[in-house]
Amino acid sequence: MASKAVYSHRDPMLKKRDDFEDILEERRNSSDLRYALKCYTPVVYKGISPCKADALTNMVLQSSHLHYVISQVSKETGRAVDDVQDEASAILEEMAQRLQLSTIRFFAFTLSKVFKTLFRSICVNEEGIQRLQQAIQEHPVVLLPSHRSYMDFLLMSYLLYTYDLALPVIAAGMDFMGMKFVGEMLRMSGAFFIRRSFGGDKLYWAVFSEYVKTMLKNGYAPVEFFLEGTRSRTSKSLTPKLGLLNIVMDPFFKGEVFDMSLVPVSISYERILEESLYAREMLGVPKPKESTSGLFKARKVLSQNYGSIHVYFGQPVSLRSLAEGRVNRSQFSLVPRHIPKRPSEEIQNFVNDSAYMLVRAQEENMVLKPWVLLASLLLQNHHQSQAPGQKPGMALDELTERVVWLRDLSRQYGAFLHWPDHRAPSDVVSSSLSLHPGLVKISEGRVQLALELGGDVGPKESRSADTTPEEELLSRAVIVLSCASYRNQALHVFLRPALLALAIHAAASTKKQEVFYSFSFLRNMFSNEFILVPGATVQDFEEACYLLVKTGALQITQQEVLVTERGHRTIVFLTSMLDPFLQGYQVVCRFLCEEATEELTEKQFIPSIRRFIIKHLLAGRLRYTEVLSSDLQKNALAALLRLGAVQKLKGVDQGTLKVNTVMVNSLEDTLGGKLPTQKVVVARL
Repeated sequence: MASKAVYSHRDPMLKKRDDFEDILEERRNSSDLRYALKCYTPVVYKGISPCKADALTNMVLQSSHLHYVISQVSKETGRAVDDVQDEASAILEEMAQRLQLSTIRFFAFTLSKVFKTLFRSICVNEEGIQRLQQAIQEHPVVLLPSHRSYMDFLLMSYLLYTYDLALPVIAAGMDFMGMKFVGEMLRMSGAFFIRRSFGGDKLYWAVFSEYVKTMLKNGYAPVEFFLEGTRSRTSKSLTPKLGLLNIVMDPFFKGEVFDMSLVPVSISYERILEESLYAREMLGVPKPKESTSGLFKARKVLSQNYGSIHVYFGQPVSLRSLAEGRVNRSQFSLVPRHIPKRPSEEIQNFVNDSAYMLVRAQEENMVLKPWVLLASLLLQNHHQSQAPGQKPGMALDELTERVVWLRDLSRQYGAFLHWPDHRAPSDVVSSSLSLHPGLVKISEGRVQLALELGGDVGPKESRSADTTPEEELLSRAVIVLSCASYRNQALHVFLRPALLALAIHAAASTKKQEVFYSFSFLRNMFSNEFILVPGATVQDFEEACYLLVKTGALQITQQEVLVTERGHRTIVFLTSMLDPFLQGYQVVCRFLCEEATEELTEKQFIPSIRRFIIKHLLAGRLRYTEVLSSDLQKNALAALLRLGAVQKLKGVDQGTLKVNTVMVNSLEDTLGGKLPTQKVVVARL
């Protein structure tokens, strides 16, 4: 999609969003058993009768596409056709969902009990539900929720059952199949299981793609999957994965369906169940294997308060309208439908642009809670208070004043902010802080991160005397990374103005053209880190200028970009928001120049750089504990690989990293403030 189609310049404040209703309110005042056993008669696509799961698998196995691939695999491997056919049946047996209403009713009853215990409210935009109900009747529907918690897909099915909508079939990772009983329960509630990667396995790909397309073409049920591919452990949106989106669009490209509705869904948690688990994963603690016993051990979370959830069903996007003028579908008439065809460059670009547009739609409809703003301010204060002579934390009344300022700024930037205006700001702040006792503490009227508590390790006096400085550092890092994950929820609101603020700080002069070159460089460098639509640099720069001028932070003429006297506070806040990312990329460059050996592989990169960073943090040479995040380190390496500063060797030394130290040094200097002032440099990078 052309950049102009992805982003239209407008005042974000003019965007109208739906109101919410709390679905738990009724659950608290009526019988959960009656709710679970209610008459469930959802409207379906064109009024058809949904086919049984067995009938669906038979349709897949009899498809001309799968027969063609089976024949090809047989010829290529020399195996008998029947043997390959049996393998395809086994793959489908392992993969297929077995949706059963009795299991759905069990989950409806159980989840009602759990949700009422965990959450204060689950708020849904009813207008979005009405739009979805209409879309399901007219065309095949693809649901695209954001993915921040294990809870997401259970929550989605629970909501659709609540509103008498057709239950989705959900793409799930094979991890859950290791959970005895629970894995099968998920299968019977609509989950179909796919391997995390199947590379060049032609037969697996054919079975998988045909299964998904058969469900869509026959309108059996809405198909649900996560565009980001996996849960975001940082609460930032992840670069979209295109495999499944390619598959679901294929029936439309080939004229097998008239249209298709793509529905972005934004799920916002006031407190994430897995917050400390995610932080530990990013620090190198192995992710616990999904298991039924692990699920029961996690019951202790039921004794805690996780605040509210907001679920916003976005405007259904017509694939037909999206593709109009972009995709020439006649190209699909040149080859029989059952013969696999590699997507053309035109199709690849369209799918990629559509994916970014849909993730941006998810971001824009994310509901931000006051704690997100508080976490942003407390993190910045923590970094500043580490300087000698600085008192830790912030006075409660000062924090309240700052968060009110930030509330007003974020609203002007178009944030979808859930702030109870009928309550005094001091009450809102106190309520938000009380929801996160493991992350913050109030002592003598000052609020600070609960770092001396060391996360879940316990107070200092209860710790073992032989706790090492490294263990102490990692324990504190759990708190910092957990807070950062909440700050990250607001990054999409401030990102473009923050990139411009950094560019102004680093550019050689106040000339508008030089500031733009600086902005372009930074945007390019961080395009693996944030959702930045490819090819939309000018639009992002104009949006950033517009917002900073509108809020009085900048004065822009034809030739110059000037910070106003009242704008310094805004510019400092914005640059501070991105400083940890800037230092993270700088330290990756330093590591690759100083420590990387000729034998360093991609697999060794994360543990090696973690040791390097820990050494420098303990020596006081690094300011931000956040640079310990493996997510940040992986994104920095991906950027350097994309820019050609690092290469992955193929062949015998497959996965070995070859570092261009001259280019990496240059990039580190550039990130340190020596940004390019020549257009040719930006183009080369």
